[in-house]
Amino acid sequence: MTETIKLVYQTAKVRLGFLIMLCAMVGAVASPSINLTVWQMTIMGLAVLLCSSCAGAFNQLYERDIDAKMKRTSSRTFATGRFKADSYWQMAIVLLSLFAILAVAVTTNVEAAFWLFLGSFCYGVVYTVWLKRRTWWNVVIGGLAGSFAVMVGAASVGASASPAPIIFAVVLFLWTPPHFWALAYACKADYAAANIPMLPVLVSDKVSTWVILLHAVPLVLLSLTLGYFGMGWIYMLGAFVGGTYFIWESIKLVREPCIKNAWRTFAASIVQLGLMLTMAILDRLILG
Repeated sequence: MTETIKLVYQTAKVRLGFLIMLCAMVGAVASPSINLTVWQMTIMGLAVLLCSSCAGAFNQLYERDIDAKMKRTSSRTFATGRFKADSYWQMAIVLLSLFAILAVAVTTNVEAAFWLFLGSFCYGVVYTVWLKRRTWWNVVIGGLAGSFAVMVGAASVGASASPAPIIFAVVLFLWTPPHFWALAYACKADYAAANIPMLPVLVSDKVSTWVILLHAVPLVLLSLTLGYFGMGWIYMLGAFVGGTYFIWESIKLVREPCIKNAWRTFAASIVQLGLMLTMAILDRLILG
């Protein structure tokens, strides 16, 4: 039983789901006024986590053939056959996703539920089914999924048109490509073997590493403008420290393109986003 739970956790990409949940919560707390009760915020966050996990499970189910060709993903449950890609999984993914979307609609409002649907559809269908195997724009357009998660939180408090959550959404949109391109650079042989057109597979090292840096710099600078839109010193400290680290590792990758530096840049992108989101929530909790 414990082993099955562990496999489900890995298949549903729950760790990524927690990050997406943080995006939604930041969309709410960054808004001018937070009019959700604790239980409303909790249900909204858990619904985003559930919907994201369902999309992650669908991603692994649909990509089981290419996962089997890549060293990094060859041990995934659907690729190895430990989980059978049958109609029961498909039905569970659809029903749980609908349950999560309905929970947000009932608990908060229909607009927030609509953004949650868009995020799930963007990652599960637009990115996974339509784009990933066809074009290097896959992670660019697919990056909207994270942005939509921010808008779930903003819409849940009736602030989807407020500057702060919109800026956070744009930052998430800019963050996704360099994050995945750093991973793709480190795993270039894998993506080439699976015939996935990630940017580092298609262009020279010089071009791909410079593109990563030229995404990292504006997203960090944009994240710092949130000090003007109500975020306090706690958030600014996290955004500055994490952003500086991400840019520095991106510069090192440009100077010396190699797998080791690509992994360090990939890790730095996670640190940057994690610090930014966590400190944004702490900023609101402590400074109000």
